[in-house]
Amino acid sequence: MQPTEGMSIPRRALDIEDYIDIMRRHKGWIFGPFLLTLVVSVVGVYIWPDSYTSTEIIRVVPQQVPEQMVQAAVNQAMSDRLNSMAQTILSRSVLTNVINTYGLYPKDRTRLPIEDLVEDMKTNKILIAPVATMTTGGEHRGVPAFSISFKYENRYQAQKVVQDLGSRFIDESIRNRSAATYNTTQFLKDQMDQAHKELDDVEAKLQAFQVANNGRLPDQMDANMRQLQTLQTQVAYLGSQISRANQDRLQMQSQIQILRDGQTAVAKEQPMEQQSLAYQKKNEKLAEAEHDVQNVELRLNLLLQHYKEDWPDVRTARGQLAIAKQRRDELLAEDAATKKADAATAGTAVAPARPVNPLQARELRNIDAQIRTLQANIEAKDMEVTGFNKDMARVNASIANYSSRVETVPAGAREYGDLLREKEIARTKYVSLDQNLQKAQIAQDMEGRKQGETLELLDPASLPLNPTEPKRPVIISIGAGIGLLLGIVIAAGLEMKDTSLKNLKDVRAYTQMAILGSIPLLENDFVVRRRKRLAWLGWTTASLAAVVIMSGSVVYYYVTKV
Repeated sequence: MQPTEGMSIPRRALDIEDYIDIMRRHKGWIFGPFLLTLVVSVVGVYIWPDSYTSTEIIRVVPQQVPEQMVQAAVNQAMSDRLNSMAQTILSRSVLTNVINTYGLYPKDRTRLPIEDLVEDMKTNKILIAPVATMTTGGEHRGVPAFSISFKYENRYQAQKVVQDLGSRFIDESIRNRSAATYNTTQFLKDQMDQAHKELDDVEAKLQAFQVANNGRLPDQMDANMRQLQTLQTQVAYLGSQISRANQDRLQMQSQIQILRDGQTAVAKEQPMEQQSLAYQKKNEKLAEAEHDVQNVELRLNLLLQHYKEDWPDVRTARGQLAIAKQRRDELLAEDAATKKADAATAGTAVAPARPVNPLQARELRNIDAQIRTLQANIEAKDMEVTGFNKDMARVNASIANYSSRVETVPAGAREYGDLLREKEIARTKYVSLDQNLQKAQIAQDMEGRKQGETLELLDPASLPLNPTEPKRPVIISIGAGIGLLLGIVIAAGLEMKDTSLKNLKDVRAYTQMAILGSIPLLENDFVVRRRKRLAWLGWTTASLAAVVIMSGSVVYYYVTKV
């Protein structure tokens, strides 16, 4: 009996009996999807090849030498270096070599390009991840270690690939650090050579400037001023010496004049005979010649104390000495001839000469000796004044030279200061690069001895015993759950679409009529039994087929696995 047409009557609330009736009416639609998805899940999960994951753990061994003593030449963080090494090791060329070496993906290589296999292997099969540990505070943090995992159908090949990748990481780390330290050392060496060349160039320019401006350099200013003061002191001293020598000369000339006046007075008091006077004059000439020789020798000795043999004054004095000696020798020869003539004429009568007063002659000789001594001293003073004048000229020339140096110092001060600053900058740069080069060479030696930061195999590549994929119980459970949920959804949809009255509760709810009794549905027993048998036959056949199919997939899995 259908509800009244044209009326919108809300459905009544369902109870447990209604849900049981719905399941009974649509049990085929509920169990059918469940059985289908179960079979599909089992078959698919056992046809899906196993994937084994092999894992290797590599730890980062810190630098063995304290960093306070030897600073590493590699300043890149370990995480960045691992990423860089991973980019190199997981490159297309390396993974292609790994695939060809171990014969990976033999079926896929016949139908897919190698680039797709490499990309899939890099993205989905290989996993490089840091290893975390628990600290004392309960906080997870990364430790200097990382793991390398590879997923493949063959567990032995998976282990070999992980071993290969781990060894490549260790070798790449050694190669990277060695290359980094070598490049750093070579770079610093080149820079130091360039700095040394710049320093040599600056020193050459500075040396050329110093040679060209020797004595006029700014840093020689104090020395020039001190030397100038010393020369001025010498000028004052020489001036005083010249003044004193001139005063002494004037005094000696005055004394000579006095002695000559006294000699004239003595000579007038006691005039001598003509012969005695002539003889005395000869003796005076001889004494004067001898005195001239002595004076010239004295002057020559004074000159030799100040000058060398090739000095012009020395050569002039030697010539004068030769002339004086020649004149003295001539007078001596003339005196000897006179004595011989006197001896020859000794028998001739001659008037006796008037004897000379010995005291008067001695006094005259003493006065003459004093005069000659004073004359010699005057000549020595003249020579001394001449020497002082020459020294004065030399010192004045030096004063003029140093004065010009002092006056011309500011002209090159800026250029000289710039050269000094360039030299200091070049020297500082060279010393700094030399120190850094020594540190880099020590770091390179440390890396050569493998005392720096290295990678060490902590846990070798594992040989997996159980596959990591697929997770069959989980997949089968999910597939069966999806099938059951799909069947329930289909049953619910059919129930929502069917608006017929199913039982007395529907009749009472929708017709509002009093029910006096109900007549059960009368069907042919043969037809009912036949329908049940067909249903049981169909479901039994489907169940057996499902069991056979699932059993076959399981058998296929274990047969192919062996």
